Amino acid sequence: MLDIIKRLPTIVVKWIEPNLRQYWDTKQPQSWLLALVIGLTVSVAAILFRILIGYVQILWLGDKSENVASAASSLPWYIIFLAPVAGGAVVGLCLVYLLPLRRTLGVADVIEARAFGGRSIDIRSAIYSALVTIVSLGSGASAGREGPMVHLGAAISTALSNIFRMPKWSDRTLLACGVASAVSASFNAPIAGVLFAHEVILGHYSMRAFVPIVISSVSGTVFSRLYFGNAAAFKLPEYQITSLWEFPAFVILGVVCALVAILFQFSLMSSEFVARNINMPLWFRPIIGGAVIGAIAVFLPEILGVGYEATDMALTNQLPLLLMFTLIIAKTIATSITIASRFGGGVFSPALYLGAMTGGTFGIIAASIFPQLASSEGLYAILGMGAVSAAVLGAPISTTMIVFELTGGYGMTIALLLVVSISNGINNAIHGRSIFQWQLEMRGLFVHDGPHRYMMKIKKVMDFMEPAEDHEDPHQIIEDQQSLKPTDTLEYALRVFDSGTDSRLPVVDEIDGKTIIGWATQVQALSYCNAALVEAIDEEHHH
Repeated sequence: MLDIIKRLPTIVVKWIEPNLRQYWDTKQPQSWLLALVIGLTVSVAAILFRILIGYVQILWLGDKSENVASAASSLPWYIIFLAPVAGGAVVGLCLVYLLPLRRTLGVADVIEARAFGGRSIDIRSAIYSALVTIVSLGSGASAGREGPMVHLGAAISTALSNIFRMPKWSDRTLLACGVASAVSASFNAPIAGVLFAHEVILGHYSMRAFVPIVISSVSGTVFSRLYFGNAAAFKLPEYQITSLWEFPAFVILGVVCALVAILFQFSLMSSEFVARNINMPLWFRPIIGGAVIGAIAVFLPEILGVGYEATDMALTNQLPLLLMFTLIIAKTIATSITIASRFGGGVFSPALYLGAMTGGTFGIIAASIFPQLASSEGLYAILGMGAVSAAVLGAPISTTMIVFELTGGYGMTIALLLVVSISNGINNAIHGRSIFQWQLEMRGLFVHDGPHRYMMKIKKVMDFMEPAEDHEDPHQIIEDQQSLKPTDTLEYALRVFDSGTDSRLPVVDEIDGKTIIGWATQVQALSYCNAALVEAIDEEHHH
């Protein structure tokens, strides 16, 4: 017994030392410290982002607050109409001369960067995209500010990761850190920032990524609160569920919210499809879109900008039934035109807006049918806000937490979870994807199929082929022999190997299709595929 006690320190050291060595060798302390820097930097960027939107508003609205509808109601109609048109003219010039992709950037681009390892976000393009979004939202375009801010946060984190030359495993983690800080600083919602980064960006929950993401999210929230204060984004009176007999109504609300979310996404897709098939100069597209938005806003100024004032009014029972129902349609159209016209902005705030209007409308109708049982329409507005946005974003867990933290209300937990789950389930059954996944599929990236599917689509033959030897004749290719090109996907290469008899194929020049520039073997392709899958599984499950 005494011998065991004497050896105990040695045993403890041998137990702890390998863990500490691995912790230090993988640069986790540096990752934690850099997560803190990212959180603070992104929070400053989020504050400046909101301030600059306000300063653009002053130019035509005379008010830099989020009470856009109230301020616009006192302006002459032609100013309301011309503000989005003028903003569209500026945006059009920026699309042509500043943005390489001829569009602004958002959450889908961050998910794409994560799929490619986290190093494909250009900080200059992200800054230009953010500035275009500031002009767009400041001039009244009907979209959200959170999506572009998420992209800017990811770009900042990527730039810092590159500067400090962090190890490969931390690229995606630090990318998620920037996203978490952007969400937490934008919404004053640190828990939601952590969940959103895991659920939407990483696509899994990683133990090694959890600590730096939390550090980044918390630091972003703290710094944001020093400037904006501790209050929740929406100030609500006390709500409670009047009766358990209301739960059938909550189920119906979930179905209704799913339909609104599905129609909103189809509206976004169809307007984008129509816009792509209209032949007009790129710079002119946002001007036309701005004119349509301005025309709608002359009659319904509540659709302008981010729309938090109208959302808040729906949550506090200040809007009549007919107006809320009208705004559901008008906001859907205005946001679809905004996105299709290449204005900067996201869909997060519009989804919250549509959810609040849907829930408020449903609540008034429910109260008129069952006045003794129905809770206030404000409660239904909160539930609708969570249900529609969860279905649109494909993020039920983080969206539920965002609604909790936005409203400061946890009393309706069971009802919110029920409504969100029903809405999200129906959306998946009918639409099958979130709006971000649809945007990625338009670019040929199918991330929702699982890591093995998109990995096989993004990995290329050039990643594993062997260059041709100097002594080989580059033109010595057997007639009718199958060949590969450097940009062919790993999936295509494996199919070619499987369908033929050759286990070694020439890789030919991309342009002439005849000159041999390298060789690829089936063993190389399979080994490369297995190694990539092991890396993905290791990141997702063992850390």
